[in-house]
Amino acid sequence: MSTAISIETKYLPSSDVSLPALALQVTRLVDSYMLWIGTTDAAPEDVSKAPLQGNLARDWACAMPAITSGVPAPATSLFRSSSSDVSLSMAQRLARRFRKQIFLSVDVPPTFLSMGQGSKLLLEVEKGVVEILKEMEIAP
Repeated sequence: MSTAISIETKYLPSSDVSLPALALQVTRLVDSYMLWIGTTDAAPEDVSKAPLQGNLARDWACAMPAITSGVPAPATSLFRSSSSDVSLSMAQRLARRFRKQIFLSVDVPPTFLSMGQGSKLLLEVEKGVVEILKEMEIAP
């Protein structure tokens, strides 16, 4: 098991032309991940700049994998606004799936959540995070 801390930023193109592309910054820690995911208009080659233009604490939560299976992952909101509170439940699902502590910041503009595109965009967000974390779990 590697104990090195690493940071990677990934570009996730949208599978739907009505939705924006996403940027995911993954900080791999020892048995945990700190994730920021947000919408971006940056080009794929400039994706490393996306987190600098985002908002870490727009909707931020922490979840731990449950000790007993079948029990929801314990979690807490670190910061959230009245317009967004999706990170808590998503962090719980990710902690349960990957059996690691998850710090998750979801930076989705409130306009997307209120315009009827919210559920579609949040599905893209979660699918993108799961896909990247699966790849990282396989890679050394």
